Amino acid sequence: MGDMANSSIEFHPKPQQQRDAPHAGGFGCTLAELRALMELRGAEALQKIEEAYGDVSGLCRRLRTSPTEGLADNTNDLEKRRQIYGQNFIPPKQPKTFLQLVWEALQDVTLIILEVAAIVSLGLSFYAPPGEESEACGNVSGGTEDEGEAEAGWIEGAAILLSVICVVLVTAFNDWSKEKQFRGLQSRIEQEQKFTVIRNGQLLQVPVAALVVGDIAQVKYGDLLPADGVLIQANDLKIDESSLTGESDHVRKSADKDPMLLSGTHVMEGSGRMVVTAVGVNSQTGIIFTLLGAGGEEEEKKDKKGSAAVPPVPGAAKKQDGAVAMEMQPLKSAEGGEMEEREKKKANAPKKEKSVLQGKLTKLAVQIGKAGLVMSAITVIILVLYFVIETFVLEGRTWLAECTPVYVQYFVKFFIIGVTVLVVAVPEGLPLAVTISLAYSVKKMMKDNNLVRHLDACETMGNATAICSDKTGTLTTNRMTVVQSYLGDTHYKEIPAPSALTPKILDLLVHAISINSAYTTKILPPEKEGALPRQVGNKTECALLGFVLDLKRDFQPVREQIPEDKLYKVYTFNSVRKSMSTVIRMPDGGFRLFSKGASEILLKKCTNILNSNGELRGFRPRDRDDMVRKIIEPMACDGLRTICIAYRDFSAGQEPDWDNENEVVGDLTCIAVVGIEDPVRPEVPEAIRKCQRAGITVRMVTGDNINTARAIAAKCGIIQPGEDFLCLEGKEFNRRIRNEKGEIEQERLDKVWPKLRVLARSSPTDKHTLVKGIIDSTTGEQRQVVAVTGDGTNDGPALKKADVGFAMGIAGTDVAKEASDIILTDDNFTSIVKAVMWGRNVYDSISKFLQFQLTVNVVAVIVAFTGACITQDSPLKAVQMLWVNLIMDTFASLALATEPPTESLLLRKPYGRDKPLISRTMMKNILGHAVYQLAIIFTLLFVGELFFDIDSGRNAPLHSPPSEHYTIIFNTFVMMQLFNEINARKIHGERNVFDGIFSNPIFCTIVLGTFGIQIVIVQFGGKPFSCSPLSTEQWLWCLFVGVGELVWGQVIATIPTSQLKCLKEAGHGPGKDEMTDEELAEGEEEIDHAERELRRGQILWFRGLNRIQTQMEVVSTFKRSGSVQGAVRRRSSVLSQLHDVTNLSTPTHAILSAANPTSAAGNPGGESVP
Repeated sequence: MGDMANSSIEFHPKPQQQRDAPHAGGFGCTLAELRALMELRGAEALQKIEEAYGDVSGLCRRLRTSPTEGLADNTNDLEKRRQIYGQNFIPPKQPKTFLQLVWEALQDVTLIILEVAAIVSLGLSFYAPPGEESEACGNVSGGTEDEGEAEAGWIEGAAILLSVICVVLVTAFNDWSKEKQFRGLQSRIEQEQKFTVIRNGQLLQVPVAALVVGDIAQVKYGDLLPADGVLIQANDLKIDESSLTGESDHVRKSADKDPMLLSGTHVMEGSGRMVVTAVGVNSQTGIIFTLLGAGGEEEEKKDKKGSAAVPPVPGAAKKQDGAVAMEMQPLKSAEGGEMEEREKKKANAPKKEKSVLQGKLTKLAVQIGKAGLVMSAITVIILVLYFVIETFVLEGRTWLAECTPVYVQYFVKFFIIGVTVLVVAVPEGLPLAVTISLAYSVKKMMKDNNLVRHLDACETMGNATAICSDKTGTLTTNRMTVVQSYLGDTHYKEIPAPSALTPKILDLLVHAISINSAYTTKILPPEKEGALPRQVGNKTECALLGFVLDLKRDFQPVREQIPEDKLYKVYTFNSVRKSMSTVIRMPDGGFRLFSKGASEILLKKCTNILNSNGELRGFRPRDRDDMVRKIIEPMACDGLRTICIAYRDFSAGQEPDWDNENEVVGDLTCIAVVGIEDPVRPEVPEAIRKCQRAGITVRMVTGDNINTARAIAAKCGIIQPGEDFLCLEGKEFNRRIRNEKGEIEQERLDKVWPKLRVLARSSPTDKHTLVKGIIDSTTGEQRQVVAVTGDGTNDGPALKKADVGFAMGIAGTDVAKEASDIILTDDNFTSIVKAVMWGRNVYDSISKFLQFQLTVNVVAVIVAFTGACITQDSPLKAVQMLWVNLIMDTFASLALATEPPTESLLLRKPYGRDKPLISRTMMKNILGHAVYQLAIIFTLLFVGELFFDIDSGRNAPLHSPPSEHYTIIFNTFVMMQLFNEINARKIHGERNVFDGIFSNPIFCTIVLGTFGIQIVIVQFGGKPFSCSPLSTEQWLWCLFVGVGELVWGQVIATIPTSQLKCLKEAGHGPGKDEMTDEELAEGEEEIDHAERELRRGQILWFRGLNRIQTQMEVVSTFKRSGSVQGAVRRRSSVLSQLHDVTNLSTPTHAILSAANPTSAAGNPGGESVP
């Protein structure tokens, strides 16, 4: 009858459908219809499906697909579907062009000031005052007698402009290559995501982008849905739609109540099959992305004209835009306020608070920038006052109109000197060094099986003090096998011979295992000869299926006899139940329930057990305690995981209430208890030993029973005999940390976690509580930095909360990967140790660079300042300063930030959160070298002309030719920096600074390259660089003084740091009082104070612009659709998702987000507005 009804509808289409039919290229549904259908929820959607298609299989017929066989895998059909219904691909935002990046680099405040000064200087140099009056202006233009020199006045301005262009191009190129790298990384993450579909009746894994409308997709626990669809069949399916609706409760989906599945939502429980109805820009996520302008600029232009977002169906799309936008309004409920707060926090969840290093650097850069600003201002004021007093007071001249240009030229010269002091003082190389170092590490970490999703995670990992690791799959091989079993009153230490078992028991066991496991789990023959059979799907189930094969039986015929859609009811496994049950209908009309799960949980529900003849025998609590003592505990102490398999029969007359799960899964009969072994990975004990030596505590958090967990922890070396440690179960852990009211108290937690090594039978909430407790704890001498590994959907909260979350690349679910910072592509614990090594290396590289950079800064600023005050002219000219700035900023950051890591990094304790960037040893080095350099430079400045027997360069008039004297000073200065760069390679006071220098070709190239360019500048630079060629003897003296740096370095290393109590450390992280929870939770809302000042100051100039533009786009989009509140409220999350790569040349978060364009904000699951 149902078929008749469908067919009658098909033969008498409504007039509107007839009109649309031609669009659909021979399919019975148009894009517009499907989009309208996906707008509906729950009962409305069901009603619509019934009216238009009869039922879901009617819809499948219209889409020319079979609910069981799927699409025929032919390319023409797939291509046609892509043309009509779109591809499953959301076009990314256009990357910034090179010119845009150049423009952004030009926004730098100091560069703008320099450009202005240079242009003024250029303009004035072309204006020659009439010759006669020149006398009247006094000796100020003394140097202009030589005509050729006067004409060369323009060179300085031009040279400044040229060097500004250099700096800008280098910065832009860095940004550009970085963005390119990230796009590559991005697409790599996206390509790796596969989804299971049925084509030609075969299960296939296809890349997400290859899904088409009409595909039949298998949905299972832990998936992140890549497209919209309608459910065909479901087992206990629950979906987390919070990424679309902001509602955190899981939504139950079923074919007869709410069959609508939306892209971007997470499957939290159960499994099912759906027919794909919308992909790419037409799916719910795609619509939101289009609204937010992520669908490329063309989309935006179209939107602005108010035309459709999706060309083929103008009318529908326009209505749609409105509808989605309305739905995206915040749900104004009674607790609206809280809701928005929650939402904000949720939106920010993927973004950690500013990483430890960035916080410290930002603060330091602001302090240095301020000091530089003050110094440069004082320099300019002193110069101007000195000039004015000398000219107009002491010499008593009057200001003549025709002399104005000459005086202005002087003022411009002073101004340029002031700006160069500022340029040298502001360490704009810092963010660059961080970026280079991180980008370099990320690239290299790929080789070590670490796929870094958030840049700053790399550096945070170096500070890690604790790792909370999963057991299964991370510490163990995740290749499970049944090694012991208890069947028919006998405990078998190895696999029993099939003949030893009663046929009834064997039969029940085979059925219980084959039917009561996900049908997607199977064991396939090995890929190559001699390899182990391939385990596909859930590993514990694979072990059980392997047990069936070991008993010389096969699970496939049983499954073919009872296919998945014949299963009456399935209670899927979740972390609360810790068991899975399946109900089948028996031929006599009764029901049979099979159940499997953690032995201590299921045995409590058993009232009978099968004896050796396969007959029922009573199973009382006393028997259970016996069994636990004699069977389960010995198995667990061998490190085995125990699983109980049981069943229950319901007679035909007594069908229970299936929703009352406790009633149904009770009164069971135990068939068997099996012990599953998951061997420890051979390389793990060594890796854990390395961690412990590096001062990192490894804790194991597992859902397994405590004896198993303890046995494995001992094998791994997490617990050593004779140590004082705790191994707790989840229940006991909660009892210890909660007060009478059941609230968690930090003081109680602080008593537990320092000694806790193993947490067994833990729920996801326990894991989250533990991680949060350790991070928030303030008891030890330093704050803890925690890394967490996880693979399951339930690990999401803990992975997000941790400072660094590691997800498993092979065993991990999409949800876990989405919440993580680093994906371990080989699921191996040793890769975490590699990550620690790289992280520490990043931290050290940046400290090396800082040590070098700050020495140069201190010296250059003091020289320019005192020189200007005493001799009215900076010994280092603007262009020379820019060159020094270029070598010490850009090149040195390249050279020092790309040092490869060594094993010795793992021999020291982690720095922790509060350790300052500049240790006392580094402070000693910085000040020590500064003293040496200043002594040399001032000696040369004031008595150098006597020593070398040359003309003095002091008090030279405007536009005078460059002097040898000042050239020697400049050259010596650069030589000292070059040799100090070698000193800077070591920051912990080591003696041998050349150690491993040849393992870093970049460093050698840069040092030699800089030396070569310096020779060219001095010998041939001439007027633009204010240099005059030097003789060989003078060159040798410069080199000699430079090499003196290395000797002096040894002298400084001899002075014990402990004696220098007066030295302060610098570059602490934000203080504890500044870091309230609120602030951390809303990382994006609260830009911390230091950063706010920086924004005024210097580096974050264009980050602001970026952000404003995005806000403008979002707001204008929403204005058109009438919901401004929605835009404002979602601003943070939109930014986090849509700025694929936030501009990294700024010391702010380096986020590689949108790895899955799903967590975008929006609320198309809320009340849809009719």
